[in-house]
Amino acid sequence: MAKKTKKIETPIDQRETFVSIQKNFADSDLSVEEKLKTLYSLQLIDTEIDKILQLRGELPIEVENLENEIADMKAKISGINTQIEESTKKIAEYKNQIVEYDASIEKYMAQVNHVANSREYDSLTKEIENLDLLRQIAEKNIGETKELISAKKSDIEAIKEKLAVRNDDLKAKKQELATIVESTSKEEEKLRAQRDECAAKIDERTMSAYNHIRNSSNNHLAVVSVFNGNACGGCFSTISPQRLIDIASNRKMIICEYCGRILVNPDFE
Repeated sequence: MAKKTKKIETPIDQRETFVSIQKNFADSDLSVEEKLKTLYSLQLIDTEIDKILQLRGELPIEVENLENEIADMKAKISGINTQIEESTKKIAEYKNQIVEYDASIEKYMAQVNHVANSREYDSLTKEIENLDLLRQIAEKNIGETKELISAKKSDIEAIKEKLAVRNDDLKAKKQELATIVESTSKEEEKLRAQRDECAAKIDERTMSAYNHIRNSSNNHLAVVSVFNGNACGGCFSTISPQRLIDIASNRKMIICEYCGRILVNPDFE
């Protein structure tokens, strides 16, 4: 008994177009006419969803950008605070050094009064001068570090002022977006349910091509009806009489030669 040959499924290419699936378009549980009608219904639904998303305009992007900017500001403030903490620790270290220098200077000063010869005196005097110089450097470092901390604190205040403005902007943008979303949420929910219902009837390869064409076109149209009797509803190029007959028959998928969109019978509208 001959073994049944298992059909090998070709992996779906996300860059696939309607041209590449044209030969296998009829291989479906739906008739060609039903499949074309379902695709056109899907397109109409997606167009309505696009209109809802257009009402939101750039608000979602603006909200995201503001959130990122605010996060960056907070991170910057945190980074500056870390620098201030490190600088404060350095000041403490410099102060400890000064205490050690003073103790050493005091010790050497006491020894100067009991030196036995000029050589020992010169050595102690030189050591005291070096320690005093190191002490002055430490004091200078403390002064410069304090100035640095003051400048860093001013930077934080400037960022906080800007942050307060951005937080107000974000609150206003979010409120505006929420109002729009709330006013269209029921309609969008209904449309997305209808979309899921249509998409469930279409095979993955056709859906992949549909999404690719939609995402790559400015008007997001992948399936269009004949416009004004003899033109593509997507790019408005003239359609030949024979292709118009084929479109009206609803028996095969006809693709615009110029833009690659599926052309359907205007009666579908």
